[in-house]
Amino acid sequence: MSETIIAKCERSGLRMTEQRRVIAKVLQNANDHPDVEELYARAAAIDPNISIATVYRTVKLFEESGILDKLEFGDGRARYEAADREHHDHLIDMNSGKVIEFCDPEIEALQERIANKLGYTLKGHRLELYGVPIRKDD
Repeated sequence: MSETIIAKCERSGLRMTEQRRVIAKVLQNANDHPDVEELYARAAAIDPNISIATVYRTVKLFEESGILDKLEFGDGRARYEAADREHHDHLIDMNSGKVIEFCDPEIEALQERIANKLGYTLKGHRLELYGVPIRKDD
């Protein structure tokens, strides 16, 4: 990612309060796909004056401004990641809720072929796979 979330907010003309900066920094440093409650816990550890309502409002503002992508994996929790990240797909562990990012050239090529076969130029896609770990006999 070439530009930080804070820089994108400033470039978009958003007023950046100290609390919004903390939330943006937490999002920028996330290596996972946090939901609002996780963001709140991380932000409140930095600034105990941040309320969960502030996190909700800030995330909504960032999403509406095109800075964050909202991801919904069917577990009732909206999760977030920076909107300008390199393309990737997701595998969701249905037991733990862990989200694994991956990119597979064969899948990408297959999607292009399918769109072309149906008479379309592919402009984007989202792929979410849901699975459970394979048990290996000991």
